[in-house]
Amino acid sequence: MRMILAAALAFTPHLAFAAGSDDSEPPKPTETTTECAKGEVWDEKTATCIKAESNLIDNDQRFGAVRALAYAGRPDEAMAILALMTEGDSARVLTYQGFLLRQTGRVEEGIAAYERAIALDKGNILARSYYGQLLVQMNETGLAQLQLAAIRMHGGGGTWAERALSDAITTGVTYTY
Repeated sequence: MRMILAAALAFTPHLAFAAGSDDSEPPKPTETTTECAKGEVWDEKTATCIKAESNLIDNDQRFGAVRALAYAGRPDEAMAILALMTEGDSARVLTYQGFLLRQTGRVEEGIAAYERAIALDKGNILARSYYGQLLVQMNETGLAQLQLAAIRMHGGGGTWAERALSDAITTGVTYTY
C-alpha cells in the first residue's frame, strides 16, 4: 500500500518545502539562491560565495543553504549540500533528507529517513510535523494525529511544527515551507 501511495504523491504538486525552524514565515531569498553558483553557499563573514564543501563553511551555514534552496525549488542542489554535512546521519540531517526526498517524489525513502530521525530523537518535532503532513497527504489522518500528539508530548505545543501539522489535519493543506 505504501508504494501505491508513494507513487500517487510523487505527482502531487503541493509537497512541502523545508521549514527548519519555528519561524512561521516562508524563508526569504538569500544570497545563496540569488548570487551563488550551484554548489556554493553565501558566507556572511566574507560576503562572498564559497564552495559548500569548504572548511570555511560550517554545518549551520550549510543547513541555511539547504532551507533556502529547498524553498527556491532547487531540491537537488539542496540535497547535494546536505550530503556535505560532516555530522553524519544525525536527526537533523535525516529530517532534511526525508523532506527533500519527499519533495523529489521519493516518498518511501523520505518516510524511512523521517522514521530514522525520530528513532534517533523521539523529541524531533520538526521531523514529526513533516512526517505528519505527509501522512495527511496520504489520507492517513489518524496516524498524523499520533504525530501531533507526540509533538505536544515532547513540549512542542505552540511551535510552528505543531501549528503546521494541526492546520494540515484540519484543512488537508500542507505547508509549502
